[in-house]
Amino acid sequence: MDYQDINAQTIDTWVRDGWEWGRPISHEAYEKALRGEWDVFLTPTKPVPHEWFGELKGKKLLGLASGGGQQMPIFTALGAEGTVLDYSPAQLESERMTARREGYRINILRGDMTKPLPFADESFDLIFHPVANCYAAEVTSIWKECFRTLKKGGALLAGLDNGLNFAFSADETRLENVLPFNPLVNAEHRKILEKENGGMQFSHTIEEQIGGQIRAGFRLAGVYGDTNGSGNLHDHNVPAFWATLAIKD
Repeated sequence: MDYQDINAQTIDTWVRDGWEWGRPISHEAYEKALRGEWDVFLTPTKPVPHEWFGELKGKKLLGLASGGGQQMPIFTALGAEGTVLDYSPAQLESERMTARREGYRINILRGDMTKPLPFADESFDLIFHPVANCYAAEVTSIWKECFRTLKKGGALLAGLDNGLNFAFSADETRLENVLPFNPLVNAEHRKILEKENGGMQFSHTIEEQIGGQIRAGFRLAGVYGDTNGSGNLHDHNVPAFWATLAIKD
């Protein structure tokens, strides 16, 4: 079985168990977005600055590995033409359910972000990519495909795991694992994930994450850090995530 199929099955179980990032927004939250009251998240706790989006009305927006019915309904309420691509059937079903409930149209596709994206060059004005490429063994191709499918002047908004979580024990009290964390080549890493029902996850460096965006052709225009939102590292205000705004000039 391909490791991405393992991840799809794992995330499906998380969604069924009430995973925070698999619960669709409420009808009330959708109505607030229609009134211009909204926030979305690339990382656990900090809302994305609204100025990173600009005017959303009429823009073609791709939610890349962004299923779950959390962000795309808000973007649609703000007037964007939404497409969401995700590899988890349960996450995509949440998108369908929310769209049916609120009565809007959205293009919903099941696809693997590590493969060539099924879109023509310069298809989108914006790509919204919350923390997800920690489930990809290699991220260079993701940045290249984002660059290819964005229009000139378009923006990539990405949430990134900076790798620190993978170095610590599950309770975040012991520095335990040597990086890079890669269950495809390290049997101990795979055992850790199997014990935690963590699917197949990978650490990535700043050279891969932010450097990879720059090498793909993007100009970095914004960045901020964020914590896990709870746990020992959060209590010590240790950032475990970055969010980036990258522009295709």
